[in-house]
Amino acid sequence: SFPSHSPLLIVRLSFCQYTRLMASAKFVRSRSVPTTPWSAGDSDWSASPLTFVVLIVGNWLYGVGEALLINANIGQTSGTVLAQGISKHLNTSIGWSTFYISVTVMLLWIPLRQRPGIGTMINIVLVSVSIDVMMKIIPVQTNIYAQLAQVLIGVLVFGVASALYITCNLGAGPRDGLMTGLNKKFSWPIAKVRLVMESIMLVGGWLLGGQVGVGTVIYTLLVGETIALCFGFVSRKS
Repeated sequence: SFPSHSPLLIVRLSFCQYTRLMASAKFVRSRSVPTTPWSAGDSDWSASPLTFVVLIVGNWLYGVGEALLINANIGQTSGTVLAQGISKHLNTSIGWSTFYISVTVMLLWIPLRQRPGIGTMINIVLVSVSIDVMMKIIPVQTNIYAQLAQVLIGVLVFGVASALYITCNLGAGPRDGLMTGLNKKFSWPIAKVRLVMESIMLVGGWLLGGQVGVGTVIYTLLVGETIALCFGFVSRKS
């Protein structure tokens, strides 16, 4: 249960503290996907050993971030909220609803000239495995402050994971591919593109009956900014 503070106040305080922390680290936001020493060349299906290792680590961490949010127990990602809402209306499982969403999002790649690669396939398979494994290891939180801390750590892990595996240049997962495709096509900043995408999924899922929690709102507000900051960090360190 929540303390005397309202959920909205808790979200606001968490957002402020997190953004101050990231700013104090002197990270520089990146408007687009940077090139790194592990970035692959023109092929989406072949990689050096270094690139492949970074790809695997990044995708595994992506699942860790998802598991952290799930076990924080105060709200899922906006994509899961949308899948919940769709599953109620189609009378299907959340897993199948997630699959339908992924296929629909990848159809939006076509006008953006986004191409799937080995990274796309690995993302679809490995993230699911990582979530299942890590949910058994990461503790389920019941104290609101521990829950908020775990959500914020999860969002940070999402950012690090994205900065690692997307910069491998071997194809991204469905939502990340749409994000990078829109960025390339229209030169819209990564942070803003992701914020709009996550907000649409959150509102759509909520209208369809999906469950929105404090963690969902925090994730939606912060994940795009965190990805952009982590892109900036790996770009500066490359």
